Amino acid sequence: MPMPLRYQTAGESHGNSLVALIDGLPEGLRVDLDFINQELHRRQGGYGRGARQRIESDTAEILAGTRAGVTIGSPLCLRIVNRDHRLDDAAKTPPLSRPRPGHADLAGSIKYGTADCRGTLERASARETAARVAAGAVARLLLREYGVETFGFVRGAIDVRTDVMPTNDNWTTLKQARDASEIACPDAHASQGIIDLIHRAKTEKDTVGGWCETHVFGCVPGLGTCMNWDERLDARLAFAVMGIQAFKAVEIGLGRECAARFGSKVHDGIAYNEAARNATNFGFERTSNNAGGLEGGMTNGMPVVVHGTMKPISTLLQGMPSVDLTTHEAVRSQYERSDVSAIAAASVVMEHVVAFEIARAFLLKFGGDTMRETSAAYQRFRETRPS
Repeated sequence: MPMPLRYQTAGESHGNSLVALIDGLPEGLRVDLDFINQELHRRQGGYGRGARQRIESDTAEILAGTRAGVTIGSPLCLRIVNRDHRLDDAAKTPPLSRPRPGHADLAGSIKYGTADCRGTLERASARETAARVAAGAVARLLLREYGVETFGFVRGAIDVRTDVMPTNDNWTTLKQARDASEIACPDAHASQGIIDLIHRAKTEKDTVGGWCETHVFGCVPGLGTCMNWDERLDARLAFAVMGIQAFKAVEIGLGRECAARFGSKVHDGIAYNEAARNATNFGFERTSNNAGGLEGGMTNGMPVVVHGTMKPISTLLQGMPSVDLTTHEAVRSQYERSDVSAIAAASVVMEHVVAFEIARAFLLKFGGDTMRETSAAYQRFRETRPS
């Protein structure tokens, strides 16, 4: 039996490179490096990013797992070289003994018994998410073979928020608007409002977070499970998104708003449309999508909707109250080159970790050793009809 789809990353912010090692891919998937690199480029963008993005030019190379660009069933290894490679240069990466509130600095220094936070911050850095985007882009290539598409964007920040609602019919148009935005928001008015907030934060030596959102279209019902708590798809998605640096909340569908409504205003009514019996939902339609496409830990045929909240970047140019770990004296936290806002990049990362979990659930249900076997299993499922 094929192993579950999974990935691991390696690498430090200013180390030689980042690596993504992906297990569980079936044989026969073409790995489109142009698409992967396009998504890596998206992650580097966004108004409010720092000088690092002018140094790096992220591209992935395949180290193992393919023959002539097609997977052979073994682990796929992708590498992204860091141009800003200076981790072993003590003059360029000096010890950091004034931990930054909001970062892993203090907890890591205590955990590893050192007054130098450098080792912790190098791995805790969001630079690592480039490897996760590469892994997620591979997952998206697999999902596209079966008509499943993901769409991630920035919903808003502070007191600016767009009301756009992606659907099966409009998401490609919204994608064009998102890609034209400096902040990955498909609403021109909201985009400018968020940019103005980031500009204000920059002048005040402050930072800005925001809300990200990912929609997944084309999932058949039944991905995930209600049988084991740790394999519920909503639980897997929440785990993946909360694993992104600086994310502090995850919601599915209506999310916390469910607590503010009676059940009759929360649950999505079911209808049957005979004309749509060949659609991915087998003709079972909903009057709303408050569940965000997930019920009982499984997809229900509606678009999967995941919301994520990113806190403001923890490195402030003005510094924050801190303590020197070598003297225990009160000081301002140490400044490391950073972003004012990385919300646009965060939306890209979130889209890709969500895609990976959807692909994992897809292969758990339909996966075989090869893409041919996977496609055959998927087709057999599509040919069945609920009685």
